[in-house]
Amino acid sequence: MSELLELVGTRIRDIRRSQNLSQEALAEKAGFNPSYIGFIERAERNISLKNLEKIASALDVGVNELFTYVQEHGELSEGDENIKRLISLLRKHNPEEVSMALNVITEIFKTYDRK
Repeated sequence: MSELLELVGTRIRDIRRSQNLSQEALAEKAGFNPSYIGFIERAERNISLKNLEKIASALDVGVNELFTYVQEHGELSEGDENIKRLISLLRKHNPEEVSMALNVITEIFKTYDRK
């Protein structure tokens, strides 16, 4: 699976969720089958620019908004592979799970900082 497809799919899912839209609601607004939106969000299907434009329009964002995560990764160096992996992992989970993971990591680092 392409990292770009994964990043764009995750971004679409995050924007959709932030607008409290279900996959079905987004699919209806964009003129797609709901399963297609799921395939895109899970990076299981390639997406054409035409369809990307339809999804962006249905989400009421510019197409460029769907590539925000790509820029985040671009700022990381080659030596930051573990950070890239953490970011990819976190993006696959809902905000509550990400918050819990942040709390765990924070406590781990507090323990290391005390040494």
